[in-house]
Amino acid sequence: MKATVVSFNSDLHEQMLSLGKKARAAYGLMAEARGEQKNMALVQAALALREHAKDIMTANQKDIEYAKGKGLDAAQMDRLKLDPKRIEAMAAGLETIATLPDPVNRMLDQWTRPNGLVMQRVSVPLGVIGIIYESRPNVTSDAAGLSLKAGNAAILRCGSECHHSSLAIVKCLHEGLKKAGLPEDAVQMVPTRDRAAVGEMLTMVGLIDIIVPRGGKSLTKRVLEESRIPTIQHLDGNCHTYIHKDADAEMACDVLLNAKMRRVGICGATESLLIDESIAKDMLPKVADVLSKAGCEMRGDGKARAADKRIKAATDEDWDTEYLAPVISIKTVKGADEAIDHINQHGSHHTDAIITADINTARAFLRRVDSAIVMHNSSTQFADGGEFGFGAEIGISTGRLHARGPVGAEQLTTYKYVVHGTGQTRA
Repeated sequence: MKATVVSFNSDLHEQMLSLGKKARAAYGLMAEARGEQKNMALVQAALALREHAKDIMTANQKDIEYAKGKGLDAAQMDRLKLDPKRIEAMAAGLETIATLPDPVNRMLDQWTRPNGLVMQRVSVPLGVIGIIYESRPNVTSDAAGLSLKAGNAAILRCGSECHHSSLAIVKCLHEGLKKAGLPEDAVQMVPTRDRAAVGEMLTMVGLIDIIVPRGGKSLTKRVLEESRIPTIQHLDGNCHTYIHKDADAEMACDVLLNAKMRRVGICGATESLLIDESIAKDMLPKVADVLSKAGCEMRGDGKARAADKRIKAATDEDWDTEYLAPVISIKTVKGADEAIDHINQHGSHHTDAIITADINTARAFLRRVDSAIVMHNSSTQFADGGEFGFGAEIGISTGRLHARGPVGAEQLTTYKYVVHGTGQTRA
């Protein structure tokens, strides 16, 4: 029987080990960095982004041409594209992170035991964070900025389509670190498009402390199956907006239009509309007016289609689909209980909203929907670290361990116990 040959790229392996060792050394310095130093690095990196905006857009154009050759869809191309406004948003995000309180060395709790020992729980950095993400150049800036604020080192592995853009952004981050007297190796980018580098990262136990995947189902599935390192999960965003029978019609239309169509390619975009049967006949034509005018395709159940002929037939698959496109599924429900059950069964535990003037129904929805973010009378597109006041986010964690919801600087810390005694010994 012929032996199976397992391919192994020794050069890539050594290259990744080198990145890990440099990051480990840089983390030791970052963990001790003063808050003023970290803030200076962020502010100087923001200035560098603005100063080198043309260079970044030139690099981004290379990525766009490469992506066109790979046949990316419209939503993916939108996430990839950079312009002066988006570069300014990245710079402003870094400056906002700099203004936040230092999440490290915070006294989280303190108590004294009967024997006189003083117990303290103190926040500390997570360590070296491996961030694997698809082709969204802004994640390069956001992820690195949040990692630095929390005293971590970061190894970034971007999607192949944003390789040149991310390299240009990392240069600006290095400029900021250097001016602040901090190690440039605190932010490193995997310098190859080779997908084998992801596999290397997932086995770098002892060098990388936590993996954060940010991307589609295939990336997340691979990380969960292969990683030997703990992960902060970011699954898909099958988000719902539920229009309750006591909703204000004008508010409901305005919020839904924003939740679905402001940016269709982000994980906080509403993908499914639930609406009470008792108002469907009157309300759905109004909803269909605003959505169809905005270019949104609607797919609904029988009662939804009976209310408005512009709504196409939905399949069972539609209830579980994250479209990331101008498409929405519409399901009629008997009331809040059915809406909540549907969301908990078909949603991705990301972000779900209710539109209603009935505060008791809203409270029940917010309490019983099992999602990282639940909202009342607001657009699901507020599911964003910047909108939460975090400056930026690495992603929206849909898991339950360590962090849930927007992952900002504070969520990139852990804690240790510090015990003060006066010579106590244990009997």
